[in-house]
Amino acid sequence: MKKILEYLDPKLADSSNRYFRGDFASNPLTGDEIYEAFLSWIADRGMELYPAQDEAVLEIANGSNVILATPTGSGKSTVAVAAHFAGLATGQRSYYTAPIKALVSEKFFDLVEIFGAENVGMVTGDSSINADAPIICCTAEILANVVLREGENADLTQVIMDEFHFYSDPQRGWAWQAPLLDLPQAQFLLMSATLGDTSRFEKEMTELTGRESRLVTSVTRPIPLHFYYSTDTVQETVEELVSTSQTPIYIVHFSQLQAIDAATALMSVNIASKEEKARINQLTENFRFSAGFGKTLQRLVKNGIGVHHAGMLPKYRRLVEQLAQAGLLKVICGTDTLGVGINVPIRTVLITALSKFDGQRTRRLKAREFHQIAGRAGRAGFDTAGTVVVQAPEHDIENERLEKKAREKFKGDEKKINQSLRGKKKKPPQGFVAWSKKTFEQLVEAQPEPLTSSFDITHSMLLNILQREEDPFAVVKKFLTRNHEPVARQRALIRKALGIYRELVAGGVVERLPEPDEFGRSVRLTVSLQENFALNQPLSPFALASLSMLDQESESYALDAVSVIESTLENPRQVLNMQEKKVKSEALAEMKAEGMDYNERMNELDNITYPKPLEDLLEQAFETYRSGAPWMGEFELAPKSVVRDMYERAMDFGSYVQYYSLDRSEGILLRYLSDAYKALRQTVPLSALTEDLTDIIEWLGEMIRQTDSSLVDEWERLANGESIEDLRADSLEDLVEETAPAITANTRAFKVMVRNAMFRRVELFADERERILGDLDGELSGWDADRWADAMDDYFDDYDDIFTDAAARSPQLLQIDDEVAAHPGVWKVRQVLSDPEDNHDWAIRAEIDLAASDEAGAPVVKIVDVGN
Repeated sequence: MKKILEYLDPKLADSSNRYFRGDFASNPLTGDEIYEAFLSWIADRGMELYPAQDEAVLEIANGSNVILATPTGSGKSTVAVAAHFAGLATGQRSYYTAPIKALVSEKFFDLVEIFGAENVGMVTGDSSINADAPIICCTAEILANVVLREGENADLTQVIMDEFHFYSDPQRGWAWQAPLLDLPQAQFLLMSATLGDTSRFEKEMTELTGRESRLVTSVTRPIPLHFYYSTDTVQETVEELVSTSQTPIYIVHFSQLQAIDAATALMSVNIASKEEKARINQLTENFRFSAGFGKTLQRLVKNGIGVHHAGMLPKYRRLVEQLAQAGLLKVICGTDTLGVGINVPIRTVLITALSKFDGQRTRRLKAREFHQIAGRAGRAGFDTAGTVVVQAPEHDIENERLEKKAREKFKGDEKKINQSLRGKKKKPPQGFVAWSKKTFEQLVEAQPEPLTSSFDITHSMLLNILQREEDPFAVVKKFLTRNHEPVARQRALIRKALGIYRELVAGGVVERLPEPDEFGRSVRLTVSLQENFALNQPLSPFALASLSMLDQESESYALDAVSVIESTLENPRQVLNMQEKKVKSEALAEMKAEGMDYNERMNELDNITYPKPLEDLLEQAFETYRSGAPWMGEFELAPKSVVRDMYERAMDFGSYVQYYSLDRSEGILLRYLSDAYKALRQTVPLSALTEDLTDIIEWLGEMIRQTDSSLVDEWERLANGESIEDLRADSLEDLVEETAPAITANTRAFKVMVRNAMFRRVELFADERERILGDLDGELSGWDADRWADAMDDYFDDYDDIFTDAAARSPQLLQIDDEVAAHPGVWKVRQVLSDPEDNHDWAIRAEIDLAASDEAGAPVVKIVDVGN
């Protein structure tokens, strides 16, 4: 594909950023030249702009702010490209922002294909790639912090804010508002299908920037939607939609469990043809589906059914998206994240409910939510229309059928009909929030609710402002009096800001100057804040300080260091909930065995939670630390044990998921482990690294790569300068062929995994869990439950106990013979058992099959002998 830059000047196709940041800045193209050049590019692609697109592009080329409020599927992304194009053509820098990292990443790759890798960068809280590029993709919070620190001195002009309805988000809305308050140099493009009344934004953008602000809207969708209310069951509705070629169908649920259950229930429906199933089998033959949810998904996709939600591993979501794009998945059961723009082509949206639990209560869908979801139906270039079907409540469907049957039987005799129905009608479930066909009709006709302001002021916002080379009081006043909150709320924010300021002064973080400095500042910071303050892990400085409290000579140092880092990470709520459930279940069983009465058991259970290593030490240290850094008060220390728990239990990813029943939260667990790995790599200084801690970090990174490398390798490879083309799977075949690196290639990490695999067997042996050991080793090694039980009997004839403490898992008790020259393709290992008398005469002997381990992505252990 020709790059857009070639239409500006052919020599720019190979130019550096410096060239067009300088040359075009001094000799920019006119608005007419920009408009004509962009139309040439559109024509070259065989496209034609819709009227609303054409109007928006013309306004952008002529320098106006634009609010693009057009339906989903009307090509807002093309208008965003035009804004970046205008920035390049005038030597200016453009920022694209979106609400979630996945969408930012998707747009980054799209823009790289259009403008070239050298001209596009991405900045997130995790890392940055080509951060000096003239086009930057980032989340709204990244841009908001640039605004706070730099304001009108920020090096940017074009600001494209996608999914702008997030302006009303209670937690994140401030980030969408901040650029509208203090970027007078900007040219804004605000985009969403569900904005409501925008007159305030038009007026205030013009006042701020001095540019005209235009609302470009269209009620006509390029792909019209047809709405239906169904009183058939979901299965019947799907069968009809499939038989009438209304696929692909996205079935919207409001919980991950409902999505998976619904997908499984549809297995009895003939979704895919014989040829399609054969093609799916062929394409996924070499794809690694892990145990647990992976096997469930494998069965589903082989029948033309997909699942898509945030709890899935990224590789599974990508597979579902690619199979859907290839036309091989006719039905996808997912959650309402559909409204934020997942990469799945959809003809029909089937909505299973018009109410949802929002984290606090169950309520009806808002008009904005309904239209965001419904608007995803209809594929440009494929469909002449999209279909939206809303299911009636299940009890209404069943009751309607009962009534229909009664009417047929009693032929209109109302008395007999009512008598036959008495006591038979199904009642709505407890807590049900009712909806009906009337609710559906109202939502279809309703306009999106007006966007409401969610501005706030925090310690970190104030500290970012204090980094400016100008009077911070004037800047803060601007933000607190120009924001879109009601006057009473503005006054409350002013009082809050004053309280934060006094706290910073009292803590010595801010000092008053005897007279204003050369920038007009009467106060200044006395501390240096880390780069990208409050964007990555805001508690990283505390973690760094806390590591120095630990004794590096202690046996527990490496795991304690992991606990320090884990305490600064965001809680993976679903994982911690299952940990707590497991701990309480085990404690309850023990209390029952001890004969404790019911009330005592319940009182004890109230005090039990998930593991929190070093909790008292860390909380005391945090209190001391934030007395000198009061802004830390807005962040919460969160002691927990996920990485440490996994390592201490000698588990890999799959066994950990199985142990805590995390099948539906694999993606959340993996994301947390990836965050922990990055934090360990970025936060722990060389002086705090020991051999044991380095082993854990290497083990963690390799385990993540073997599970799903996309959350680690992609960032590291991009940061190391690999081309985008080498990283992005352009076809389904490319994705399926992608494999994790050979696990045995990382010898250090593999040895840790072998050590964990062997010690896992020691722990199970000590707990006399012969059935689990038999499941592990029966098929490959012939060591079934009975054989393990016999070995246990022999051992406990000699000794009363087995130790499983830190000393017992010492590397000194594991002998690895990795001389492959002597025994090709095999490591021979001997795991010594730690007996009470320290005789160390019992051991588990095994062989590690290296080739099989590479294929499995984990050590493949063959037990040879257990004995003395």
